[in-house]
Amino acid sequence: MVSWVLTTSLASAQPPAEKPVSAAQAELERAPLTITGKDGTKHVFSVELAKTPRQQEVGEMFRTTLPADRGMLFLWAQPQNTEMWMRNTLVPLDIVFIDEQGRVQAIAENAVPRSDAHVGGHGDAAATLELQGGVTEKLGIVVGDQVASPALPSHGH
Repeated sequence: MVSWVLTTSLASAQPPAEKPVSAAQAELERAPLTITGKDGTKHVFSVELAKTPRQQEVGEMFRTTLPADRGMLFLWAQPQNTEMWMRNTLVPLDIVFIDEQGRVQAIAENAVPRSDAHVGGHGDAAATLELQGGVTEKLGIVVGDQVASPALPSHGH
């Protein structure tokens, strides 16, 4: 995804660009991530880890594909009300907001490529996951499903 906006009761800030983003970033460090449904069905993904403000700002910008078994996990320093946008993002994405207990808190399906509209997670998220647009519906991933990954230290079950 393109960028993130931290929204709190005290401030609304967007990280300053070190330089304008004009190309996709190199592939980031990866980790496995599993989403388990209420019926026990497991969906396994290999996700890139967007840890730094710059990695989070660039996100999925300018990439032309995202395989169904891949994604990008945005790891926040602390749970926060996070909004994402799709500026310079060329493919539709499902944006999955993950709470502190490692559960799917909200899903924004098929976020529109190149849109500046803010997509929010309806509360504080510990992490945000971007997947190929439409994959959550196709796999039956819903709010309340459990998310586990070694990249999620506080809830990496």
